[in-house]
Amino acid sequence: MRISTHPQAMGMALGLIGVIIFGATLPMTHIALGGFSPFFITFGRAVIASVAAGLTLLLLKKRWPRGQGAMLLGAGICVVYGFPIFSSIAMQTIPASHGGVILGILPLLTSIFAALVDGERPGPAFWAYGLAGAALVVFFSIRDSGFHLQAGDLWLFLAAITAALGYVLSAKVSRIIPGWEMISWALIITAPLSVVATLLVMTSGVHAPTGAELGALSYLGLMSMFGGFVFWNAGLALGGIARVAQVQLLQTFVTLAVSAVLLGEVISLSTIGFAVAVALIVWLGRKARIA
Repeated sequence: MRISTHPQAMGMALGLIGVIIFGATLPMTHIALGGFSPFFITFGRAVIASVAAGLTLLLLKKRWPRGQGAMLLGAGICVVYGFPIFSSIAMQTIPASHGGVILGILPLLTSIFAALVDGERPGPAFWAYGLAGAALVVFFSIRDSGFHLQAGDLWLFLAAITAALGYVLSAKVSRIIPGWEMISWALIITAPLSVVATLLVMTSGVHAPTGAELGALSYLGLMSMFGGFVFWNAGLALGGIARVAQVQLLQTFVTLAVSAVLLGEVISLSTIGFAVAVALIVWLGRKARIA
């Protein structure tokens, strides 16, 4: 029994490291928006990550994984472009702490795509916990805006959909090659578009950035776009997509903490209460049966 549960435990641990890295993404995006447009942030961070990925692949003398081009391109479009642009637009109008709770719907969406794309079959209890967590997130989002969805909420929901699909595609490839190699090749295959788009939006997308704003953009490229996926992809592939995806509900706590420290956002007791409720569902959901 110990042998059979070891991969799951290791997958959960690796996934948690990725979640901690991802948790600072929305606050860092908020900071970067002071000096860059959403489009420049999207393509600029992709270029930074592509350089890091290319150097890593070159130093380790890795070869192109044959037969994985379509999957890598699909994952790249979702995680390199989809989530960054949608979340950057959202951060223009809503607080990072609010967005962190909204993204609590990610695990449920990832589980849905895992069932549709990867053939995983979560049991009824798992879906019940996932739906309960998603319901809390949706209620939280409309409660903060007088029970009306804000434009920022809708952009974040789009960001969550593209991220969830990208996670599943990434995890499928990460069963064949290591997680760091998967995200590296996804960045390389999309690099030509990233470079061209960055040059096109540079004139209108750079607004005299400060050191803090440059640092935030560097974090988004090196950590959110590259380093975090090294751990996250490995965790999903090792521990099971639907189960490890539930760990991402804990990302809310990281985002709340970083938002309070870096942005000075006031975190209300009700926000913490919603985050605690969502975390409880994570703990219950990880015990549910998944085939």
